[in-house]
Amino acid sequence: MRPLWNAEDLLNATGGSMPEKFAATGVSIDTRTLQPGDLFVALAGENGDGHDHVTAALARGAAGALVHRATPGEKLLLVDDTLAALNRLGAFARSRFSGRLAAITGSVGKTTTKEMLRTILSTQGTTHASVASYNNHWGVPLTLARLPPDAAYCIVEIGMNHAGEIEPLANLAQPHVAVITAIASTHIGNLGSLDAIAEEKLRILQGLRPAGIAVVTADSPVLRAALVTSGAQVMLFGRALDAHARLLDAILDPDGTDVHALVGGHDLRFRLAAPGLHMAMNSVGALTAAAALGADPVAGATALRAFSAVTGRGMQKTLKLPDGQALLLDESYNASTVSVQAALTVLKLQNAKRRIAVLGDMLELGDRAVAEHAALAQAVSLSADLVFACGPMMRYMFDALPPHQRGAHVDTSADLAPMVAATLTAGDAVLVKGSLGSRMKLIVTALLEKSAEPA
Repeated sequence: MRPLWNAEDLLNATGGSMPEKFAATGVSIDTRTLQPGDLFVALAGENGDGHDHVTAALARGAAGALVHRATPGEKLLLVDDTLAALNRLGAFARSRFSGRLAAITGSVGKTTTKEMLRTILSTQGTTHASVASYNNHWGVPLTLARLPPDAAYCIVEIGMNHAGEIEPLANLAQPHVAVITAIASTHIGNLGSLDAIAEEKLRILQGLRPAGIAVVTADSPVLRAALVTSGAQVMLFGRALDAHARLLDAILDPDGTDVHALVGGHDLRFRLAAPGLHMAMNSVGALTAAAALGADPVAGATALRAFSAVTGRGMQKTLKLPDGQALLLDESYNASTVSVQAALTVLKLQNAKRRIAVLGDMLELGDRAVAEHAALAQAVSLSADLVFACGPMMRYMFDALPPHQRGAHVDTSADLAPMVAATLTAGDAVLVKGSLGSRMKLIVTALLEKSAEPA
């Protein structure tokens, strides 16, 4: 196998030293997922120091390790700082890539849109894309460091929690196409206002290559107002009449969505195996991005028939219980007011004996937290027969529900998980959703474990 990184490129990219030369076929920061032949990057941060795992990485077959302090082992690439060196690896990989690159940001829908775009482009050329939600200060350079030079397309996801985080990542990625999926109150506690969120998301345009294209939702007044002075070439997508790519219709059912859209002058009708208006909108954004990259949106619409929702972001899974089957709607990865409302719409579509909503706190809302959680009560009440909740903010939603809909409210997802698992019976549809910090995956795990129990 031709190495992704030969010794000369590793040295040139990082400016480091390599006592014993080696080549690498991949790049890893985690010994749990490391593949033989990978370069192991020993990052040091809040979750520990990768230097403590270098010996394990080499034992698992790593080609070598990128380190910034003395570490046992022979095949080492010594640098000043491993995170800075990872950024330099990403920049070097971007410079030798001759294909087309799209970068995606937005308050909601980033990962789903990225996976839709990956599905579209993979049928038209070799496509490299971010793993999971690797969209931060180490995820973006890692994605680029893994980029094969001869790929046709690359898709990078760019996220943020605070102002000033998007622009350096956009400058590193240097996209031909920059996508902004939506503007919502996510992280408003850190940024202060929707205007500030829109301004930060628009910083992705600073990284656009010459003649680059901004693919932006047409349905955000705040974003559209800010775009006027951006100077970028813009393709709008959404339901607005002046959008360059329009969602004309979306017919929802429990199992998916029939989409009718106009993209690049093409009248497209296709089926998504993922229910929800938000899924239809994400698909139009992905098709618009594909067209902006020079790919065929007609073939892309056909390819989207193979798309399915991502784990933690709308994935549906049948649970096998002793008395029959139940349906899990796994939305456990993250939450905002907009995404919770979208997920509740999907729950309401289900033909179930009981529709159960399990909701954890939406984080980083600042002074708006109480009001936004309390305001969810009406949508929750109209969509669910029974509600479980955890976290101090979801208490405001829970207490506003009619008594007959209240299952239980507790402090943590760990306390809530066994209650939900014990309540679930055949014929139920259960939605699990909350911010990542609310750890709602614990509840999903408990339900999957119950499903695995012998009848």
